[in-house]
Amino acid sequence: MLADLDQGDHLLLERQDESQEGNWYIQALFRETNTYQLEYRDGVPAEHYQTQTVSQEKVLQALLDWAADKPAWREGFMWTNIGHWLTPAPEDEDDPTV
Repeated sequence: MLADLDQGDHLLLERQDESQEGNWYIQALFRETNTYQLEYRDGVPAEHYQTQTVSQEKVLQALLDWAADKPAWREGFMWTNIGHWLTPAPEDEDDPTV
Protein backbone atom coordinates (compact mmCIF):
# COMPACT_ATOMS: atom_id res chain seq x y z
CA MET A 1 0.00 0.00 0.00
CA LEU A 2 2.84 2.40 0.78
CA ALA A 3 4.44 1.84 -2.62
CA ASP A 4 1.12 2.63 -4.33
CA LEU A 5 0.69 6.08 -2.75
CA ASP A 6 0.38 8.93 -5.22
CA GLN A 7 1.75 12.35 -4.35
CA GLY A 8 -0.53 13.91 -1.75
CA ASP A 9 -1.93 10.55 -0.57
CA HIS A 10 -1.44 9.16 2.92
CA LEU A 11 -1.60 5.86 4.77
CA LEU A 12 -2.87 5.65 8.35
CA LEU A 13 -2.47 2.83 10.88
CA GLU A 14 -4.45 3.10 14.10
CA ARG A 15 -4.07 1.18 17.33
CA GLN A 16 -7.27 0.53 19.24
CA ASP A 17 -6.99 -0.72 22.79
CA GLU A 18 -9.83 -0.26 25.25
CA SER A 19 -7.32 0.03 28.09
CA GLN A 20 -5.65 3.07 26.49
CA GLU A 21 -7.43 6.41 26.21
CA GLY A 22 -6.88 8.78 23.31
CA ASN A 23 -5.74 8.31 19.74
CA TRP A 24 -2.77 6.09 18.92
CA TYR A 25 -1.71 6.11 15.29
CA ILE A 26 1.04 6.48 12.75
CA GLN A 27 0.61 7.95 9.29
CA ALA A 28 2.73 8.44 6.21
CA LEU A 29 2.11 11.16 3.63
CA PHE A 30 3.78 11.00 0.22
CA ARG A 31 4.48 14.67 -0.44
CA GLU A 32 4.57 16.46 -3.78
CA THR A 33 8.34 16.78 -3.31
CA ASN A 34 8.76 12.96 -3.50
CA THR A 35 9.50 12.82 0.22
CA TYR A 36 7.61 11.06 2.99
CA GLN A 37 6.19 12.84 5.98
CA LEU A 38 5.83 10.41 8.87
CA GLU A 39 3.77 11.33 11.94
CA TYR A 40 2.63 9.53 15.04
CA ARG A 41 0.44 10.31 18.03
CA ASP A 42 0.74 8.73 21.45
CA GLY A 43 -2.72 9.24 22.88
CA VAL A 44 -3.07 13.01 23.12
CA PRO A 45 -2.46 15.96 20.77
CA ALA A 46 0.50 17.15 22.88
CA GLU A 47 2.27 13.87 22.02
CA HIS A 48 2.17 14.24 18.23
CA TYR A 49 5.47 13.99 16.36
CA GLN A 50 6.60 14.44 12.77
CA THR A 51 9.63 13.71 10.60
CA GLN A 52 10.47 13.64 6.90
CA THR A 53 12.59 11.32 4.80
CA VAL A 54 13.21 10.39 1.19
CA SER A 55 13.49 6.70 2.09
CA GLN A 56 10.43 4.59 1.40
CA GLU A 57 12.25 1.64 2.98
CA LYS A 58 12.72 3.48 6.30
CA VAL A 59 9.06 4.51 6.33
CA LEU A 60 7.94 0.96 5.57
CA GLN A 61 10.11 -0.47 8.35
CA ALA A 62 8.82 2.14 10.83
CA LEU A 63 5.20 1.32 9.93
CA LEU A 64 5.75 -2.42 10.27
CA ASP A 65 7.66 -2.09 13.54
CA TRP A 66 5.04 0.29 14.97
CA ALA A 67 2.28 -2.19 14.06
CA ALA A 68 4.26 -4.99 15.72
CA ASP A 69 4.80 -2.79 18.81
CA LYS A 70 8.58 -3.07 18.52
CA PRO A 71 10.23 -0.54 20.82
CA ALA A 72 12.93 0.69 18.40
CA TRP A 73 10.64 1.75 15.53
CA ARG A 74 11.39 5.49 16.10
CA GLU A 75 15.14 5.08 15.62
CA GLY A 76 16.79 6.46 12.53
CA PHE A 77 14.64 9.62 12.37
CA MET A 78 14.86 13.12 13.80
CA TRP A 79 11.42 13.68 15.35
CA THR A 80 9.84 17.08 16.00
CA ASN A 81 7.02 17.45 18.49
CA ILE A 82 4.20 19.30 16.69
CA GLY A 83 1.68 18.91 19.48
CA HIS A 84 1.55 22.66 20.04
CA TRP A 85 0.00 22.98 16.56
CA LEU A 86 -2.79 20.61 17.57
CA THR A 87 -3.45 21.57 21.19
CA PRO A 88 -5.76 24.53 21.83
CA ALA A 89 -4.32 27.30 23.95
CA PRO A 90 -5.78 27.33 27.50
CA GLU A 91 -7.71 30.55 26.82
CA ASP A 92 -9.32 28.91 23.74
CA GLU A 93 -10.55 25.75 25.47
CA ASP A 94 -14.00 27.21 26.24
CA ASP A 95 -14.41 28.79 22.79
CA PRO A 96 -16.34 26.35 20.52
CA THR A 97 -15.19 28.21 17.37
CA VAL A 98 -11.53 27.23 17.89
